[in-house]
Amino acid sequence: MLPLTLAALIFVGAVLLYRRTKEAEEHPPADITEEGIKQGWRKLGFFCELDDQKKEWTLTGSRAGLLYFPDLLLGYVADQQNATDGAQQHYGPYGSLEIMTWPDAGFDGNAIRGSLTDLARLAELVEAKLATAEPGLPIRVSEEYVPESPYALVLDVRADGFDPASTDRERLGATAERKVSPKERA
Repeated sequence: MLPLTLAALIFVGAVLLYRRTKEAEEHPPADITEEGIKQGWRKLGFFCELDDQKKEWTLTGSRAGLLYFPDLLLGYVADQQNATDGAQQHYGPYGSLEIMTWPDAGFDGNAIRGSLTDLARLAELVEAKLATAEPGLPIRVSEEYVPESPYALVLDVRADGFDPASTDRERLGATAERKVSPKERA
């Protein structure tokens, strides 16, 4: 009876954690300004987006900006607070990029996860792929990190000087209303 109760508690905890994470993603803090969001992406060095339909974590930035991702992973690995399974950190202005310590490495709809050794290996893998990256040629990381992972990591490499904040169309209004041509007005 005790193992069943413990399993139920773990399941409920996981569901609550998942729901809280999704709420935070969908509803950024009300006090965050548009300029604060832009600065958050610039500080991170790249834009991060999770696409559950394509099952992809896409990081968009210049080669130099995307190189902040391996540094972020290595910083996560070096922090003793992240040594236990279930430890997690959120990055970016919305906290949508989640890195999680977990015994099984992988990408899923919640986090980029793995043991500290796995995450360090991912940092090395990404850094090696970026060494030969060219703008306009996306890099897909999946099988090299974890065979049969449900999601993949896509590095969308842009030209030097690329502003990662410019990719945040949804929340920063870059997808403004469609302009009506003079012919359509008549």
